[in-house]
Amino acid sequence: MDKDLFQKEVYNVVAAIPPGRVLTYGQIAYLLGKPQYSRMVGHALRNASSGLGLPCHRVVNSQGRLVPFWEEQRGLLESEGVKFRGNGCVDMKVSQWEFMKE
Repeated sequence: MDKDLFQKEVYNVVAAIPPGRVLTYGQIAYLLGKPQYSRMVGHALRNASSGLGLPCHRVVNSQGRLVPFWEEQRGLLESEGVKFRGNGCVDMKVSQWEFMKE
């Protein structure tokens, strides 16, 4: 696997996530045809340059949990209209991007 190509593909998917919607690391890996690479998606996003302007805040884990120790993530998502459950996780039934339907 070409790591640089994989990262670029991850960045392309993340760049396409519309405001007010989220995807999971696993969904991004699945879209790229590498469903077992969800951790690699996380690594790619962690290493992304801020100069790329990617909406990385729109990526959450499969339960809708936010990135630990990234306090700004929730505020960014709320400002876009993303809904949260009482436990602090994103309400995936409401805010998950249904990319297959668009």
